[in-house]
Amino acid sequence: MQANQSRYFIFVFDGLTNNPTIERVLFIIFLLIYIFTILGNGGLIVLINKSPILHTPMYFFLKHLSFLDMCYTSVIIPRTLSDLLSKKKTITLFACVVQLYFYASLFISEVYLLSAMAYDRYVAICQPLLYYVMMQKEKCIILIAICFAIGFSDSLIHAMNTFSQVYCNNHHIAHFFCDMPPVLKLSCSDTSVTELLVFAVVGFNSFVCISVIVISYSYIFSTILTIQSAQGRLKAFTTCSSHLISVGTLFGTLMYMYLRPNSSYSNDQDKVVSVFYTMVIPMLNPVIYSFRNKDVQKAFVKLIRLKTGE
Repeated sequence: MQANQSRYFIFVFDGLTNNPTIERVLFIIFLLIYIFTILGNGGLIVLINKSPILHTPMYFFLKHLSFLDMCYTSVIIPRTLSDLLSKKKTITLFACVVQLYFYASLFISEVYLLSAMAYDRYVAICQPLLYYVMMQKEKCIILIAICFAIGFSDSLIHAMNTFSQVYCNNHHIAHFFCDMPPVLKLSCSDTSVTELLVFAVVGFNSFVCISVIVISYSYIFSTILTIQSAQGRLKAFTTCSSHLISVGTLFGTLMYMYLRPNSSYSNDQDKVVSVFYTMVIPMLNPVIYSFRNKDVQKAFVKLIRLKTGE
């Protein structure tokens, strides 16, 4: 009976701050971040679709990465913007679980997609003559489908575990969105098994993805070292640098946030880290892949000239 009643509890977000002035400043900052994220990733998707020179497996994966970033940040930021302007930052347990499910689904899918992109770079650099055979569009679609399937199935474990907990008197979530660690803190039942299961799922996903990335780049770097031309080595490394930056930032925050015991979480510190990986990273990805990529820059200039009639 208590478990059933807990499902209808109303949670209250503590938010990022209780200072109204700071909240208004954060509202403007987060709104600008969200607009830039949607325009940047949306623009990159349109550019890849419109430019024939970008119709390659690498940009096919990049287009879906941008799509994930748009969806991923849309699960968090609009709700956060609304809360920054509200005195009562309330959410039902059901709505909280829904937010957690889609957030986790998109996040896990993006982690696996970055691994698939590492494999794509391995084939491009280490097996260049077989690249378009090994990375046919049908195979790329299958890889992306696998990434989404794993993301949306694994997140069911997190959502079901959260929804099945018994929640008692304390309804204040020490966060600005429904992430699993701060929500589990409110449970008055034993969460040790749930925490162990979350640790196992996150650990397994991290191990698989990091293994694919490390193995791929081990072969990539060994191949780059055999290139005699310094210009050739630089060109090969440049094609991987953007991906490496995205992998480093995302996986670093992933392991910091979830591969720790629940008792070690620091509210203020984790909120800052959460802002970074839920808002800043999705905003930076189109910048990383655009400013450091000559093909994207050429395609953008060509598309602008085509639109202006030059």
